[in-house]
Amino acid sequence: MIESVELVVAALAAGAAAGAGETASAAVKDAYTGLKSLASRALRRAKAVPAEVVEMVESDAVTLTEDETRTAGRRELTAALTAAGAGDDEELVAAALKVLELTDPEGTRAGKYRVLLHGNQGVQVGDHNTQTNTFH
Repeated sequence: MIESVELVVAALAAGAAAGAGETASAAVKDAYTGLKSLASRALRRAKAVPAEVVEMVESDAVTLTEDETRTAGRRELTAALTAAGAGDDEELVAAALKVLELTDPEGTRAGKYRVLLHGNQGVQVGDHNTQTNTFH
């Protein structure tokens, strides 16, 4: 299974992209609104989460684009959600899965968001990644 926190970040980005358009269905908008609320709540209950990270979620600034600034913001969000224990929040993870199911039904059916890895090295999960490995 894809790491729960990474799943939440991916769903926030997908929801922001889909929910921003006027053609988004009410179901997508409702699911995304619920996800944002749960993610914001998780971040606010954590200690020492930068205000700009919370603002990123609340202002729909989590995006799918991969420019350097946005990638850094997603790393900060991932770290903050991890510190907040968001990966163990079943309600938050379920909300993220619902958003991904609505925004990427083909990927959901294909199992894109269900990745299970144990004891592996140099593995990446996701799209459009870059990685350099040095094994000793």
